[in-house]
Amino acid sequence: MLVNLLSKLQDQKTDELFTYSIVVVDNDYTQSAMETVHSFKGKSPLSIKYFVEPEQNIALARNKALENATGDFIGFIDDDEYPSNTWLLNLYTAFNTYKPNGGVLGPVIPHYPEGTPKWLIKSKICDRPNHPSGTILDWNMTRTGNVLLSRRIFNERSFLFDQRYGRNGGEDKDLFKRLIDHGYLFIWCHEAEVYEVVYPSRWKLSHYLYVAILRGGDNGKEYCNHSVFYFIKSLISFLCYAGLLSISIFMGKHCVYRYLIKVVFDFGRIMGCFGIAFATVRRD
Repeated sequence: MLVNLLSKLQDQKTDELFTYSIVVVDNDYTQSAMETVHSFKGKSPLSIKYFVEPEQNIALARNKALENATGDFIGFIDDDEYPSNTWLLNLYTAFNTYKPNGGVLGPVIPHYPEGTPKWLIKSKICDRPNHPSGTILDWNMTRTGNVLLSRRIFNERSFLFDQRYGRNGGEDKDLFKRLIDHGYLFIWCHEAEVYEVVYPSRWKLSHYLYVAILRGGDNGKEYCNHSVFYFIKSLISFLCYAGLLSISIFMGKHCVYRYLIKVVFDFGRIMGCFGIAFATVRRD
C-alpha cells in the first residue's frame, strides 16, 4: 500500500505553481515501514522524511506529521489510499479560487480489486458523500483522508489532534469541529480525487458491522450533547431501516446487508446518546 501511495505522490502535477515534500509517520514501534520508505527515498527526487510514533495512537501519529511538515500548506492522505496525478494541483487551485482560511477537502472513491464480492460493490456501503466544488463544509462532513490545510491554522493557535480519540477514531472530526468553532472555513473540491483500495480484509460483513457500531456510538455521544432532537432522529431512522430490512430479503443480499449495517449504526447512535459504547477500539 505504502509503495503504491508514494509512487502516486511522486507523479503529482504542479504546473510549476508549487513544490512539495513528503512526511511519512510510522505508527509502529517496530518501524515496519522504515525499509520501504528508505528504499523508495533512495530512488526518488522528492524530499521524503520518515518518523516513528511508537505509541499506537492515530492522533499522536497525525500530530507528529504536523510537527515535522513544512511549507505553506499541509496535505493529509491515508496509506490505504492513492491520489489522481492532479490531486494536489486541484486542491491548491481550489484554495486560491475560493480562498477559505482553513482548507480544502476532496472525495475518497472506493477502488475494488479483482475478486471483490458483488454484494459489496452493489450495496455501495463503501461510497462516501460527494459535493459540488466550493461547498462550505460543516464539521460532520470532514475527515483527513483527503485534505489540504493552511499552515496558518497551526501557526496562529496550538491546534492538535486530541489523543483521547486516538484508539477509537473521531480525532479528525473533533479537530475540524474545534477549528470551525474558531471561525475557520473549509470547502470542497470535487475534482481532487483520492481512491481508497477496498482490500480483502474489508470484504466481510462483520468488518462493516463492527465499524457501524463503533461510529454510531461515537456519533451518538457527540451529537446528543448538541440537540435532544438527535435522539429522536436516530430512533426514527432506526425504525425505518428496521422496516426496510424486513422486506429487503426480496431485494437481494446487497440490500439485506446494506440495511442491516444501517440498523446497527442507528442502534449504536441510540446507545451512544445514553453514553453506552459496545466497541471502543478501531481495527484498522
